[in-house]
Amino acid sequence: MNKKDFLDFLKQNILVLDGATGTELQKRGMPNGVCPESWAIENPDVIVDIQKDYINAGANAVYTCTFGGNRIKLSEFGLGDKVVEINRKLAQLSRKAVGENGFVGGDLAPTGQFVRPFGDMPFEEAVDIYKEQVKGLLEGGVDFFVIETMMDIQEARAALLAVKESCDLPVCVSMTFDENGRTLTGTDPVSALIILQNLGADVVGCNCSTGPEDMIKIIRSMKPYAKVPLLAKPNAGLPRLIDGKTQFDMESEEFGSYIREFIEAGVNLLGGCCGTSPLYIAQIRKNINGLIPIPPEPKEICAVASARKTVFVDANEPVVVVGERINPSGKKKLQEELRQGMTSLVRQFAIEQVEKGANILDVNVGMPGIDEKETMVKVIELLSSMSDAPLCLDSSSPEVLEAALRIYPGRALINSISAEKVKLEKLLPIAAKYGAAFILLPLNDAGVPKSGKERCHIVEEVFNEALKFGYTKKDIIVDGLVMTVSADQEAALETLNVIEWCTNNFGCGTIVGLSNVSFGMPERAWINSAFLAMAIGYGLTMAILNPSSDTLMSIKMASDVLKAKDKNSKKYIEYFAALVSDKPVIPEKKDTASPVEKIYESVVKGDRENVRKFIDIALKDGIEPSVIVDKHLIPAITHVGDLYDKKEYFLPQLIQSAETMKEAFGILEPLLEKESEGEKNSKVGVVLATVKGDIHDIGKNIVGLMLKNYGFEVYDLGKDVSAEEIVKKVKETKAPIIGLSALMTTTMLEMKEVVNLVRKEGLSAKVMIGGAVVNADYAKEIGADGYSEDAYAAVKLASKLSET
Repeated sequence: MNKKDFLDFLKQNILVLDGATGTELQKRGMPNGVCPESWAIENPDVIVDIQKDYINAGANAVYTCTFGGNRIKLSEFGLGDKVVEINRKLAQLSRKAVGENGFVGGDLAPTGQFVRPFGDMPFEEAVDIYKEQVKGLLEGGVDFFVIETMMDIQEARAALLAVKESCDLPVCVSMTFDENGRTLTGTDPVSALIILQNLGADVVGCNCSTGPEDMIKIIRSMKPYAKVPLLAKPNAGLPRLIDGKTQFDMESEEFGSYIREFIEAGVNLLGGCCGTSPLYIAQIRKNINGLIPIPPEPKEICAVASARKTVFVDANEPVVVVGERINPSGKKKLQEELRQGMTSLVRQFAIEQVEKGANILDVNVGMPGIDEKETMVKVIELLSSMSDAPLCLDSSSPEVLEAALRIYPGRALINSISAEKVKLEKLLPIAAKYGAAFILLPLNDAGVPKSGKERCHIVEEVFNEALKFGYTKKDIIVDGLVMTVSADQEAALETLNVIEWCTNNFGCGTIVGLSNVSFGMPERAWINSAFLAMAIGYGLTMAILNPSSDTLMSIKMASDVLKAKDKNSKKYIEYFAALVSDKPVIPEKKDTASPVEKIYESVVKGDRENVRKFIDIALKDGIEPSVIVDKHLIPAITHVGDLYDKKEYFLPQLIQSAETMKEAFGILEPLLEKESEGEKNSKVGVVLATVKGDIHDIGKNIVGLMLKNYGFEVYDLGKDVSAEEIVKKVKETKAPIIGLSALMTTTMLEMKEVVNLVRKEGLSAKVMIGGAVVNADYAKEIGADGYSEDAYAAVKLASKLSET
């Protein structure tokens, strides 16, 4: 199926997808603990019958039984060298099942590992892993691809690029969001949509984690910005333990009652996830009769996004501030750090600029004496993990920009593309491949035109080329090119004319860098400030400036109020309330903080690079290791947990802080042992395991990391662990706490087996559980002592249980 036919079908029809596969396989004889992909190949009639049942129930398409068909997952069963063969055979079985009556979607799913910058897996390794799976699915004859149940936007990007670089078939990407509307790594639905549709996804949506009611809310949030059709595959409500079996609490008829609401919210592809069966798909088919899909009608607005935040650029939105300080030009200390491969100042500048009001961070690392590509990638990985602000990537090198765009887990803004022949020919295709928005410089090989009218002609020229790559006027931001008034007093007026034309005639956003306008003049700040106010009056939508300038930021805030862009003057009031606050002024840590304060700050900010240096200084100053741990490290990681609870921090920051804590403990632990020689080890033990039959351990690993950094002794047994092995380890270690994880409805019952065996053996150990398919009610049903929804909650629960 080519993309045109696929999208034409979606214009006229709701594409009904299949339901759950794993639970259906289990119902029909698949035992726990086996590789589903391998078992389906060994029992071909079972998977064919399941998929035929879905087609007969009214599905237009089925997903191949390849959810765990990637090299990482198959290697758990010793099948890592058979990826292509397994995927090919399973795609062929799906083709046999649907015949001419339906479509086959090649299923790609998480590897179970986080991709850099949110984890350890190199981005290109992730792309290669998915390409291997794509190859087998293509050989098996799939009609389209679906990348599903993605918790990490970077892994979703890797899989999407793997498909796009392997074939021209349509590709859908489906993320999974928690009850707070975020993925595990903190991506919200709108940011996920912006990133994925601009990277080339033909369909974007969500599946798993929630039932219909909550998923409809997610679809509604996406719809106003969706340029592509939307997909939804909700669970059949919540899992419950009934008569010793895991069942979901929503019957098929109730599930079907939400179908009209899904279509009215904007869904074009609809199916079921965990707990659904052919009965549920029959309800979808029944309830879509007479309904037609709502076509994409996105708002005409420019959007750039990080993995956790979208910034909109538009004449009706507040002026967007682009922080200019991450640029080595004129900054000797930053130059020296970058040459040494250090990023302390980059981190500091990023934090300070965002705190002062920068919405986007400009990143330029170009200078003599460094590998610009390597440095740019390193800085992007750092900033993507520690900051929510989207990035503006500033380089004249096509090679550097491609490397940066490829690994950036967001939709970047490129600074910049002009009508210069080399830039237009090399940069525009790169920007289009990765879906970046870009700043358009109205200059050509002859230089910068003096008149605004000539610059406007160049804008049209570049845009006409961009049209060929699918760009719209809302994907570009025109730089008015500010020249110095000391050399030409008409220069500022010409720039203002360009801004006005772009705003009122051409219809795109605009940006200026302020400092050049006043070059060579005395008291330059006044000229810069006046020019900013005038430019905003002419329609300016973005400004590159130093947000530490109170004057410039105050003018920006006031202008947003006067142009009715700041609803109820909320941001203006917040900004000036902070300036006149009665709170004591806290000295900047970088200048006056003590070594132990810097240790605290390093953990909070996840600054693993510098924590060793600050610990060394503190130790030389005579501060005891135990004091560093008890008075500074533990309070710091506790504060990080509080920020995580408040949703001010997300998993990437949590992991960064935990890794910094780990680094600090690695330095101090030998010294602590000397301090406490002869004393009994007081650490509380926790036996951790993913239960029998379940090979998912990413959540458990994060919990283990956090527990260790809060002072617990962790005995990690790994994944697919039997109740007998867990109880044996508890007896051996006398650990008072057991932590169990399960990510599959087919394995959550094993948790009850562990609880029963613990009680049977008369052990006093407390059992806590976690995982995507379980909840607090389930913990009560099986007799567990508690449930934690995430890693930090697990730490708090373990602390509570250790006191009882």
